[in-house]
Amino acid sequence: METVPQIVAAIVRGSPYLEEALAAGIVNHSGLARMIRPQVQREAQKRVQPGAIIVAVGRLARSVSRRGRVSRSAFRRPPDLIVRLNLFEATYANSPDLIRKQRELFARPGPHPQSFLTITRGINETTIVASRELRERILAVCRGERLISQIGHLASVTVMLPPGTALIPGVYSFILKALAWEGLNVVEVVSTLNEFTVVLEDKAIDAAFSILKRLF
Repeated sequence: METVPQIVAAIVRGSPYLEEALAAGIVNHSGLARMIRPQVQREAQKRVQPGAIIVAVGRLARSVSRRGRVSRSAFRRPPDLIVRLNLFEATYANSPDLIRKQRELFARPGPHPQSFLTITRGINETTIVASRELRERILAVCRGERLISQIGHLASVTVMLPPGTALIPGVYSFILKALAWEGLNVVEVVSTLNEFTVVLEDKAIDAAFSILKRLF
């Protein structure tokens, strides 16, 4: 059976906004303990004293606050942010021919060699995010494949991560929570070792850039 601290942590982490507020020190521990006590008691299957929950909340607050400082400290100076406009996304069902067609897209970039193009292959589907001027060429090359979804009017912000950041827990969540806190929907995430790109609707790109700039 889970302990009270484990139950409290699971409840708080079930709400990213609550965890973020707790890390920022803007949540009253006693008030939160009273609010979640019925749920804690149901999970623990026993009566739990409010004091035990307050202690668990306090320990969790210190823990998430330290993680936030670690994530921020990874960026000793503000990282470069690169904005790309006029993107679109197409998702296809995986097939043997689709792999060959992906190679063709990279091998022959066409009349727009400087355009943005990234391909992510999952277990059952492959997503292509590219500059809008590549749209007709991609659709033509992938003709005959099962198109699952196509989304236009997208833009992206790429955070250039310092070397070694990928080994630090919580760095991606540090970035994504900042966008979620402001109600911005992330359509797609693309990453390499030292680059982290979030793809959003183009109408949200100005707000996303401002949020990330303030974050660092």
